[in-house]
Amino acid sequence: MRKSGVLLSVSSLPSKYGIGCFDEAAYKFVDDLVEAKQTYWQILPLGITGYGDSPYQSFSTFAGNPYFISLDEFVKCGYLKEEDLPEADINSDYVDYSYLYENRYALLKKAYENSHITDNEDFKAYCKDNAWWLEDYALFMAVKDRFDGVEWKLWADDIKLRWGPAMDYYREELYFDIEFQQYMQFKFYEQWMQLKAYANKKGIQII
Repeated sequence: MRKSGVLLSVSSLPSKYGIGCFDEAAYKFVDDLVEAKQTYWQILPLGITGYGDSPYQSFSTFAGNPYFISLDEFVKCGYLKEEDLPEADINSDYVDYSYLYENRYALLKKAYENSHITDNEDFKAYCKDNAWWLEDYALFMAVKDRFDGVEWKLWADDIKLRWGPAMDYYREELYFDIEFQQYMQFKFYEQWMQLKAYANKKGIQII
């Protein structure tokens, strides 16, 4: 049987926060596809954007884009308040990545601090199951922030060359920053899997 679908990047979904994400708009789009008798939702890469804000130039093969995490979900959980969520320019035709970089991570960090995630068994299981890539990724991103976002070639030699004592030192010094990176990946995975399961249940396949 012939089948058809629609190409739509998650970032292009309607949003009052500056970029499309895994919120109600994503679920409504799935419902719209069903109503239009479509079968496929073709997306663009979900990876964290790297230099040039491109999903094709990512800091990781496995890490998801934290910008796609629904902030509304944090409000429902009590990790953020409505007044914590300033609206971006909803009339813009483009994603303002500078705005997101300067504002979104602070909100995600606040949600992380209010989540008491260390006690969450699902989080522990996720970190354990994904330790093979998540541990290095989280350390890399935490150290990158520690050096103000510059490329790794400009880091201090000890951590740039992954000397054993330096690795242990930064893991201890940046413990909560590393856990924050793990938390964002956990929430990305959790929300994406929920959306994907909803789409699949409705007969919509993801490309």
